[in-house]
Amino acid sequence: MDMVNVTINGKNVMVAAGSTILEAAQKLKIHIPTLCYLDLHDLKMINKVASCRICVVELEGLGRMVPSCATPVAPGMSITTNSKRVLKARRKILELLLSDHPYDCLSCYKSTNCDLQKLANDFDIMKPSYRGKMSEYPMDTSSGAIQRDLDKCIMCRRCETMCNDVQTVGVLSGNGRGFEAVVGPAEMKPLSESICVYCGQCVSVCPTAALIGIGYRKEVWDAIFDDTKTVIVQTAPAIRAAIGEEFGLEPGVPMTGKLAAGLRKLGFDVIFDTNFGADLTIMEESHELIQRVTNGENLPLLTSCCPGWINFLEYQFPNLLNIPSSCKSPQQMTGTMIKTYYAEKMGIDPKNIVNVSVMPCLAKKYEANRPEHCTDGLRDVDYAITTRELAKMFKEAGIDFSDLDDEQFDNPLGESTGAADIFGASGGVLEAALRTAYESVTGNTLDDVNFESVRGMEGIKETTIDLGGTALNVAVTSGLGNARKVLEKIEAGESKYHAIEIMACPGGCINGGGQPFIHGDYSRIERRMQSLYAEDKSKKLRKSHDNPSIQKIYDEYLGEPGSHKAHELLHTGYFAQKEYPGQE
Repeated sequence: MDMVNVTINGKNVMVAAGSTILEAAQKLKIHIPTLCYLDLHDLKMINKVASCRICVVELEGLGRMVPSCATPVAPGMSITTNSKRVLKARRKILELLLSDHPYDCLSCYKSTNCDLQKLANDFDIMKPSYRGKMSEYPMDTSSGAIQRDLDKCIMCRRCETMCNDVQTVGVLSGNGRGFEAVVGPAEMKPLSESICVYCGQCVSVCPTAALIGIGYRKEVWDAIFDDTKTVIVQTAPAIRAAIGEEFGLEPGVPMTGKLAAGLRKLGFDVIFDTNFGADLTIMEESHELIQRVTNGENLPLLTSCCPGWINFLEYQFPNLLNIPSSCKSPQQMTGTMIKTYYAEKMGIDPKNIVNVSVMPCLAKKYEANRPEHCTDGLRDVDYAITTRELAKMFKEAGIDFSDLDDEQFDNPLGESTGAADIFGASGGVLEAALRTAYESVTGNTLDDVNFESVRGMEGIKETTIDLGGTALNVAVTSGLGNARKVLEKIEAGESKYHAIEIMACPGGCINGGGQPFIHGDYSRIERRMQSLYAEDKSKKLRKSHDNPSIQKIYDEYLGEPGSHKAHELLHTGYFAQKEYPGQE
């Protein structure tokens, strides 16, 4: 590898040719402020459009300043990052950005999590330096999942890079010029009129509150305080691996028992676990996989747990709608069972049940609102809230989450296996399905339940599994850009796979758009993943079909996997939503 020697603030450093000045400074532990810069190193993607110019530095012999995030180093380069000229320029840039930004930090969702607010505090800018016309755009809450407030857009274009280059959804781009410039969908239409899949990755990287998730905390509190309602909560696998971060705990510390205890203290009447729905999903999905492989039809089977990826399929690959599993997601399966099986068992009128799900995902909000996810005219899930929203509810109630004693989820929809825990990590759904499918096909006990080859952060993973003499070719993808590569091969007739797990968010649900903000620390995702596999390993039962509550619900209510009643309650269909621009 070719190396280049440069001098920064009088210190010499050797860096790889092609490195930027910012990267060279980081090697010397010299801090240069940034806003638009976004290093997605695990995704092999860097947003370096140099649109904000906060990171400008001086080069010796050059009459102008340059953005350090987008300027490559050159041999012998001498750089100053903190000269009078540089510091004055950065302050001026920041003051100009703030001159067209609402000063509503007290009521802003991103307060204390806002990169712009942090920089203003670092530069001691406490009031507007310039006064004049302010941008005014209508708030877009049309999707029910993502709120778009363009008054707070600073044109950093992080969201654009994530949407177009990483996820390849293609919704966001620059609109207008000069003072009128913002990022949004084509023709500045509402998100609900675009092909947005609501994965929330744009929200995860937005440095301000221009993009946030739409919250339902007030509605949930109102339900909890309503004595006429039975308020039931379910919580997704990925929540327990991340919520501790909101309370200053290390990423990846498992919080399962404390989560159950905290939800009970908040006032929920019944505490169930979406992990139960994950085990139920595996029963139906593994049955479906075996049937399809046996019949050689509608292959490869694509997992259907992730609503963001399902939206992506419906918008952009409508000719492949026959191959995803027809299984509802664990959120929706649990919701259906709450308002049918559990309601009947407990003698509760489903109309008086409010089902709240806690999800790592913004697309789950959209999924809960889809009209087909109703049973007898009632929505299966009434409100989907995120990890961040739940953390705010705990803080509002004054609950010291880190000091809670561990408690158990309620039964019968609170019991789960280790197979359900790993749903939150990329590869987990497929691994859980393989554990059950293997024993179902062979009749033999699977002693080693660990399918290591489908684990990890790689965007595309593939392997071949011996399923009782049948070679089963499987793949795992996370991130919609990777999903596109796989789907295009299927369209071209080049797929060799029998089953493919697809998750919209890179790394899976542990990196969902509703999880605690990682602020560029992608090691957090890895630690969350490790936490879920540790949870799985600690469980006595690690196969979904060994869950006694799952066995009981089939004996008492559903019959058997794939039965008429199971299809009626636990399966769904998919619909071509919109034609992707350029499609015929």
